[in-house]
Amino acid sequence: MTPTAGTITVEAMDGPAAARAAAAFRLVYADVFARPPYDETPDDVTTAFERFAAQTARPLFRAALARTADGDPVGMAYGHAVPPDTRWWDELTEPAPAALRREDGRRTFGLMEFGVRAPWRGRGIARRLHDTLTAGITTDRILLNVHQSATPASSAYRSWGYRRIGESRPGAGLVGYDVMLLDLHQKGPGR
Repeated sequence: MTPTAGTITVEAMDGPAAARAAAAFRLVYADVFARPPYDETPDDVTTAFERFAAQTARPLFRAALARTADGDPVGMAYGHAVPPDTRWWDELTEPAPAALRREDGRRTFGLMEFGVRAPWRGRGIARRLHDTLTAGITTDRILLNVHQSATPASSAYRSWGYRRIGESRPGAGLVGYDVMLLDLHQKGPGR
């Protein structure tokens, strides 16, 4: 089924607003990440959304939600400041230099989840979500993991100025992720 053409709105949200819209975020997450290369199960989705309420209370939490004119959620993105005691850097397969991994709770915004439902891809919604989410961010940089088989996502991130800084295997998993960083003070392509 091809969705009808129509207006897609993208709304910026703080933590309390995103918590109130948790069902919409969950619907997008479940649809996007149930498909290859992620193949998440309903139990995986439940686990992810057991963390969502706590994530929305984190410092600098922000989100963006894309919806059709009828209110159907079609895309989402969210994240928060990376805390000083993060394990993110410990999951890299090769150690990162101390200067890169230094966190103080204000230096880095962690883009935790990002996705657009398949029928709405290729319409610029991902870029609008990213721009809405990152507008006004006061951190120096944005950090994310992207599944190594998610070639369209990796390509989009690169076109927006992200660079690969390493590989991660979260939770000692077998699946590899590229760790990507966007310097918000960088000049040139993508910024």
